Amino acid sequence: MRIVVALGGNALLERGEAPDSDVQEHHVLEAARALAPLIDGNELVITHGNGPQVGVLALESAGDPALTHPYPFDALVAETQGLIGNWVLGALGLARRGIRTVCLLTRTLVDPDDPAFGHPTKFVGPVYTREVAERLAAERGWDVRADGVMWRRVVPSPEPEEIIEVDEITALVERGVTVVCAGGGGIPVAQDAAGQLHDVEAVIDKDLTASLLAERLGADVLLLLTDVACVERSYGSPEAQPIATATVDELRDLHLAAGSMGPKVEAACRFAEHTGNVAAIGRLVDAAALVRGEAGTTVTPETVPA
Repeated sequence: MRIVVALGGNALLERGEAPDSDVQEHHVLEAARALAPLIDGNELVITHGNGPQVGVLALESAGDPALTHPYPFDALVAETQGLIGNWVLGALGLARRGIRTVCLLTRTLVDPDDPAFGHPTKFVGPVYTREVAERLAAERGWDVRADGVMWRRVVPSPEPEEIIEVDEITALVERGVTVVCAGGGGIPVAQDAAGQLHDVEAVIDKDLTASLLAERLGADVLLLLTDVACVERSYGSPEAQPIATATVDELRDLHLAAGSMGPKVEAACRFAEHTGNVAAIGRLVDAAALVRGEAGTTVTPETVPA
């Protein structure tokens, strides 16, 4: 099978942990060991989040006295693709010796008129108390909002429209290479009237990009991996109920919050309804079981497209 895997931020850094490189490399090695069983007999494409990492780089850039202005987020996304991609390649080599791997810098096309540019929603960087977040917002011109009981910076997150390097990714996969690509949702680019591509400042949701990537690659399965076992009805309440299997319509009727499971559910729904194939949401450690439908939440279309 051709499998596209989207690693959640917990694959690199758990909430409350210091964003030190050794901490993250430890988590990446755990992720690689969980994914290693999927490599045998399958074609594997891996993408990943970058919220904590791009936030760290943004803070460093904003505080660097040698700079006249901070680096834009499109440049920071490119940096994190190389940084995290290198960790993932090294970890995969340790988890499964002899495999062929590559990390490909990947651009994602967005619409420069996407209304998301006027309504920032994508969380980046560390968490703060409300008081600290509002002070930083006033000092640095940030947009901030609540992320659970804490607060974080938010930046524009436009819809992914195309994966620029999809043909190159396909060629590598067909040659038996495990590809790490489209990290952080891809480097956001827009096309001008002359057809030229230009970077734009934003951070694209990595799950929505993973869904589009899986669709364009003709993947058989899309795995959206996180730190919770499955999607639940009434999540966080005493009435919470795990959902083992659901159709696109059933999941969309749950109206999940944008800051939690919402993007993963929407990404799974898009892949299932556009391709007729299966998406699954669940824990990283259950990756192999998710493919077999033995764990997590399996998302299916109500009807298979002709």
